Amino acid sequence: MKVSYHGHSCVRVETDSHKILIDPFITGNELCDLDPDTVEADVIILTHGHGDHVGDTMKIADRTGAFIVALNELAVYLGQKGYNAHGMNIGGAYDFEFGRVKYTQAFHSSSYEEEDGTFIYTGMPGGLLLTINGKTVYHLGDTALFSDLKLIGDMNNIDLAFVPIGDNFTMGPEDALIASEWINADIVVPVHYNTFPVIKQDGQAFAEKVKPGRGVALKVGESLEL
Repeated sequence: MKVSYHGHSCVRVETDSHKILIDPFITGNELCDLDPDTVEADVIILTHGHGDHVGDTMKIADRTGAFIVALNELAVYLGQKGYNAHGMNIGGAYDFEFGRVKYTQAFHSSSYEEEDGTFIYTGMPGGLLLTINGKTVYHLGDTALFSDLKLIGDMNNIDLAFVPIGDNFTMGPEDALIASEWINADIVVPVHYNTFPVIKQDGQAFAEKVKPGRGVALKVGESLEL
């Protein structure tokens, strides 16, 4: 499968049969190279309800009919708006046609802001393990450092991990290096940085500090083959 990075925490996974978007924050994300009016998606997977992760989910689903996977309260909210959404919760896994999704803990917050400023509770935030054809991608979502990341690393053979490094809203580079050691992925890619001034970081400097040969700072639009 082909896995590409599109700024902030937006990741695209392409297989022979499916096009999958994770956290499609496009509009308002000057770093993103995608267009919500043309991007293709069969599936959208969300880590939590914040606007910089839900992003253009509804706009894309309106056009493509994409199937949405999300934490339960967020899935219910989207379902009430007429979208085809499958709700899950922390620790749960499910085998879909496109692959297996398992949600993990993430220490953060999760709510969705309506146009009138009302905040909607969208359940627990999460990370997610996406396994397709024996390859596992771990998107940590937005999270602080927590010790069970080591347990997740011990329990799973992770081929590729997307780790937030921006600080302020998530763990910063120093904590992200510890997380990278614990999850022990073959490849570690920094995400959730440089989108806003308060999360300005040097992704390349971070990647060079990850265990030799494992850190890769993908530029927007770049991809890896698994």
